[in-house]
Amino acid sequence: MTIYHFVGIKGSGMSALAQVLHDMNYHVQGSDVEKRFFTQISLEQSGIKILPFQKENIQPGMTVIAGNAYPDTHEEIQEAMKLGLPIVRYHRFLGDFMKKFTSVAVTGAHGKTSTTGLLAHVMKGAKPTSFLIGDGTGRGDADAEYFVFEACEYRRHFLSYFPDYAIMTNIDFDHPDYFANIDDVFSAFQEMSWQVNKGIFACGDDEQLQKIQAKVPVLFYGFGEENDFQARNVVKSTEGTTFDVFVRNTFYDTFSIPQFGDHNVLNSLAVIALCHYEEIGSEIVKDLLQSFEGVKRRFSEKKVAGQVIIDDYAHHPTEIRATVEAARQKYPEKEIVAVFQPHTFTRTQTFLDDFAESLNKADKVYLCDIFGSARENHGKLTITDLQDRIPSSEIIKEEDTSALKQHENSVILFMGAGDIQKFQEAYEGTL
Repeated sequence: MTIYHFVGIKGSGMSALAQVLHDMNYHVQGSDVEKRFFTQISLEQSGIKILPFQKENIQPGMTVIAGNAYPDTHEEIQEAMKLGLPIVRYHRFLGDFMKKFTSVAVTGAHGKTSTTGLLAHVMKGAKPTSFLIGDGTGRGDADAEYFVFEACEYRRHFLSYFPDYAIMTNIDFDHPDYFANIDDVFSAFQEMSWQVNKGIFACGDDEQLQKIQAKVPVLFYGFGEENDFQARNVVKSTEGTTFDVFVRNTFYDTFSIPQFGDHNVLNSLAVIALCHYEEIGSEIVKDLLQSFEGVKRRFSEKKVAGQVIIDDYAHHPTEIRATVEAARQKYPEKEIVAVFQPHTFTRTQTFLDDFAESLNKADKVYLCDIFGSARENHGKLTITDLQDRIPSSEIIKEEDTSALKQHENSVILFMGAGDIQKFQEAYEGTL
């Protein structure tokens, strides 16, 4: 029996893949740094062994799955080479693995994780489905017909995949440490499109996606008239959102979701379109859309001492705008307070004015120091460069978050892709 050993098992994709294989009755273990990550909770619940990095972990007979963050010089990978073991990089392994199923890649600059989570929830309610989500969640089904997974454009990793279907939520300029500009991002998505085997579901409201070409049918969804799948008569309330779906201008059905903001209507539309194409009945889809509770770190809320505290992964101006909009829809009477930690110096520098513009949509803004990566040269940029662009914004430190207490009965949005949670935990500790 092959043992799969994951080098860097706490990575979000890696931990999800480990869970998928474990659920499908493969022998799985892995290693990582000692620091605690939220991804290890589900690994521990599954009883998957997590070891500290050391070359002794590598034994004859194993297949090694290596995380993208670890170079070939890593001691465990070196040991595996010495023993002549098969070593497969994460995305290559995933690319081969998905060939056994009807695979659906979910990609886009924003909304990948939420859409993958929603699609996985709906598909598994209808047919045996395995799935892998970028928030570190993965589930395997030994009888799976479908495999739903999140495919990331960063460093063009998604070009390792040749899926049956792809959902493309949008194309936007992000990861400025890798992509040169929007055209560079588009070229990556265009290349991915040629690799899809059965069909693409793309958001037709996105001007970049309108230009996508493929060897397979491209079906468009969105609010605009020219889409194949169109949302009309959208009704927004503090309970959620209801909308009619028209398929090529013919009424199909009415759907309700317990989520907020236009982006969640679009995510749902993508899922409805794919299910329609795969002939999954609308009644099943309606019920499952209603029962979806969301994914980790996407508008995750709790009520503490009269305040609503929301944790969200928003780390790009487009995402911040969507999160503030969703909070306004759900809590129209409350003050919206943004606590934002920029992620990487390159992104902060590239989008300084856009960050200011999107954060200004909140009623009050607090900023945390930039969460940089060790690989970056950050020049002279500091958080005050962003503060100067946002009237009456304040800088907040983990040691003193007490300023947030004055916003009684408000919604506090903790946003960022770094370690913004530590600010939230520090603040909750003071309540």
